[in-house]
Amino acid sequence: MNLEASGWSGEGTFTKLLIVALREIPAVEALRVEDAPASRADTGFSFISNELYVLFASTTHTLSRRKERLMTLGGLELALADIPEIGAPDYSDDGMLQYLRTERILQPYQTRSYKMIELVRLYEAATLPRRD
Repeated sequence: MNLEASGWSGEGTFTKLLIVALREIPAVEALRVEDAPASRADTGFSFISNELYVLFASTTHTLSRRKERLMTLGGLELALADIPEIGAPDYSDDGMLQYLRTERILQPYQTRSYKMIELVRLYEAATLPRRD
């Protein structure tokens, strides 16, 4: 799998877990990871928002010269739901899978902890924009 992560800061435990899981799915050809502009931090929490764009492998039929994807976003949802560490998305529709995870972070030698909130959205790359 080809991974493009130049637009990603590398933050997000769940995002890293998703990248590892997506590498194991043969129908995923490429993945682009980006920080979303919604990320922010305050004294009591840190909110990370990442976007993942998935490109599925395809095959070309010689007789008709058309490409067929080997997987769809719905198929990816089922594959990720079977992985215990990932599970089913919190929200999904025809064009997106969305995961929201929270984690309490305890820093060494620090009296107060903070809550890490991570929002990850998966889109299929190279598709037309969604119309609302």
